[in-house]
Order: sequence, then C-alpha cells, then structure tokens
Amino acid sequence: MGQLAGHLNRALSNGLTAEEAGEVVAHLAFHTGWPTAFSAGPVVREVLEKRSK
Repeated sequence: MGQLAGHLNRALSNGLTAEEAGEVVAHLAFHTGWPTAFSAGPVVREVLEKRSK
C-alpha cells in the first residue's frame, strides 16, 4: 500500500475519475485478492478527500 497514494494521485492528475479508481480497485481484487483490495479502500478514500479540498 506504500506506493498506492502516489500512483493514484498521478493517475487522477492524468484524468482518472474517482469512479474509475473504484473500478480499478475492484478489478485488481480478482488478481491481488480481496483482502488487499479492502486494504486499498482507506488509502483511496484519503487521497480522494485530500484532492477534493
């Protein structure tokens, strides 16, 4: 999870929407496992909240 915030910020700066970010996490859950995807949730929420301010 250490790099997720940085990569997500970069993706959002390049046009990824919040909805698409959620879809990416759901898609990755099938490849990385659901526990990893659930761990990504708080990181994604924090990044999106910081960017909306």
